[in-house]
Formats: sequence, structure tokens, C-alpha cells
Amino acid sequence: MKVQRPKGTVDILPGESGSWEKVESIARNFFKRANYREIRTPSFENYEVFSRSSGETSDVVSKEMYDFNDKGGRHIALRPEGTAGVVRAYVENKLYGPDVVKPFSVYYIDNTFRYERPQAGRQREFHQIGVESFGSDSPLADVETLMMAHDLLAELGVKNYELHINSLGNAQVREAYHDALVNYFTPVKDQLSEDSQRRLSQNPLRILDSKDERDKKFLPNAPKIVDYLDDESRKNFKTITDMLEQLGINYVMDNDLVRGLDYYTGIIFEFMVEDKNLWESATTILGGGRYNHLVEEFDGPETPAVGFGIGEERLMLVLKEQNPDLFQEEGIDFFITNIGAGTEFKAVEVARSLREQGFSAQYDVDQKKLKQQFRKADRVHATFVITLGAKELENGVLNIKRLSDGKIIDLSLEDINNMQDVINKLED
Repeated sequence: MKVQRPKGTVDILPGESGSWEKVESIARNFFKRANYREIRTPSFENYEVFSRSSGETSDVVSKEMYDFNDKGGRHIALRPEGTAGVVRAYVENKLYGPDVVKPFSVYYIDNTFRYERPQAGRQREFHQIGVESFGSDSPLADVETLMMAHDLLAELGVKNYELHINSLGNAQVREAYHDALVNYFTPVKDQLSEDSQRRLSQNPLRILDSKDERDKKFLPNAPKIVDYLDDESRKNFKTITDMLEQLGINYVMDNDLVRGLDYYTGIIFEFMVEDKNLWESATTILGGGRYNHLVEEFDGPETPAVGFGIGEERLMLVLKEQNPDLFQEEGIDFFITNIGAGTEFKAVEVARSLREQGFSAQYDVDQKKLKQQFRKADRVHATFVITLGAKELENGVLNIKRLSDGKIIDLSLEDINNMQDVINKLED
């Protein structure tokens, strides 16, 4: 039997994992500057965590979720998205308590799983970067989330992205809109796709997100939720858009925008990237919105919340095209070459000292000939090469060479313990 990875998964090899590390490091640093703290939840949960949050009729639950009965007979599901597990943790650990500062804001970088057709930027195991903020129903919380999403993409170097926003209003608005959609689609039910016929009785909002040609011809004339928003929802939405304009964040009011999960209420949004080198049309790279009732669905107290998620695979495709500098392989600071009896262990000591000082350092464990060691230094993109020889050790001196221009200076063995000073001399 040939051993290979399962379909829909990829190996992120050392040559490219450094780029993932850079992106995640930028994201972590960005979130921390906004005082968001990291949360890590299990890769699998009880099935009900996702069926209750995403909705039994959602494609995520009905078609895409990996679920199974474990050896104890428990119905388990692999995490298909990040929000539900975070909400479950929020409720189970009582992170809404009186001693917790509100809003309670967290970020995560998780691997997630969905059974769907693998394609570029979308795998069956994929990675998601996201934020969730619990406890505030203020429009400022929505603006904060939108601003963070916009500015993070800018900091990562994403280009040609556009914010699309819509509002789903409150529960009463959703109910009135639900009835309007049922009334509109019922006369043409027999012409809809099988999925949309099922959705019509369970959640007609999902028909609006259909990609099936049988459904798409009816969408342009379908009722728009903006026509059903109450005064409070309109006022709240205008407050948000006014602040976005003042912040210089451009947006498109997208009446056709719906999110694929049942828990959204109020504002929903997607950031879409236009890049003809990647896709024929603009493609969503980040999406999110407000979900004010999901905590209650998990038997927690009434808690407004808002957040967003980024598909990391799709993000990496965009960055590789638009910000290739992020994908330049970084070298190491020092490579220690050595030749002659008694120099092997000294090379180990020097490497250890440099690492303790915060530098990256490597030596040749195979102790190849000196010429081969220098070749290896080039291959690992070392900035400096330190050469140890038996004669140099005897005299207590050695030399350091900067590979970019060949500049060399001599130094004593004691200087190794103050390498930053040595580097400063090379820069002079």
C-alpha cells in the first residue's frame, strides 16, 4: 500500500512554513496591540456544538462536517469553523463573570475541517485566523472589528481588497424577511434546485447564497432585507457606516450578501480581493459579523458578540502573489566552520553562546571538509561565517566574515560572548 496524505490535505514543508510563521506572527502581534488574547480550543467537539450554532440546515452541518461516533458512542465532530468552539469555551468557563473585563476579546489560529471539493486555497483541512469579542452591543464594537479586519489585511500587504457589508437586523426583522422570501420563492419552488427547495421550508435566507444556475435567475428580483430593517437597525447601521467613512474605510453596501451560518444577526461583512492573476472575479478572503444570540444558544447569559475569520490558505495565495517579500526564505545569523584537531567541541560552544545571546547559529555536525562547510554556509544563507582552526584556538583568536561583501575582522575568543559589539564594528 502506498503511503500518502489524504485527499484535501497538504504538507506545509520547511521551505514554506516560514512564510506561514511570518503571517501568523504578524497577526498575533497585531491582535495583541489591540489587547486581544489568544484562546485555544479542541480540534473536535460534541456534534451539538456545531449543529446548534451553524444550523442543522446549513451546508456546513448537512454536507461538509466531519462527524463520527467515537469508541464511547459519543457523536463527535471535527471543528468546521472557529466561532462555535470559542463560544462553548466562553460559556463553559464562565468567562462572562463579574471579574472579567468587558468586552472579553480573543483571537485564535486554528486548523479546521470541512468535507468539500479540494481546490486552490480551499482544502479539507484548512487553517483559520479569527477574532471574537463578547459583551458589547455598541456600534463601536462593530467598527472596531471592521477596522481591525481592514488594517490587518493592510499590514499583511494585501492589495485591491474591498469591504462589502449588509445588515440582517434583529429577530423581528429576520422573521418578516423570512416570510417575504417564502412568499417570493414558493410560486417557483419546482424550478429551484433540490437544495433550495429544502431550504425554502427550513431557512430561505440560504437560497440567496446559492451558486446553482437554477436558483440564480430568481435572485435579482428577490426581496432585499434592507427594505425590512426597523428604525433601530437602520440607525445602528448608519452609525457604523458613518464612522467607517470618517476612518477612510471604503465599503460597498451589498444587499445580496448573506453569510453561510445561522448565528449571524445585525451587521455582516466580507472583504473581497480582486486579482486577475488568481481568480476571474473578486473572491472573499475574510468574513464575519455580529451574533448576539449564540451565547444564549449555549445556555449562557444574554451576550452580544462580534467577530471575523480569515481562511489562511486563501490568504497565503493572495500574499504569494501580492506581497512576495514575505515568502523570501530567511537565512541564519552565523555559520561556524572549523578545521583541525580539537576544534569540533569549540564550534559547539561558540554556537551555544551565540544562541544564548539571541542569534541563530549552526555548525557542521558532519564535520565535512572546510570547503564543503563554506558551501553549506552559503546554502543556509548565513550572514556571517566564523572560522575556527587549531592555530587560531592556540592563539585565542579567530575571524568573522560577512558574506555579503567579504569583510573580515579578527577577534578574540572572549569577544564571542559580546557578539553584538563585534557586529557593530563590522557595520562601522
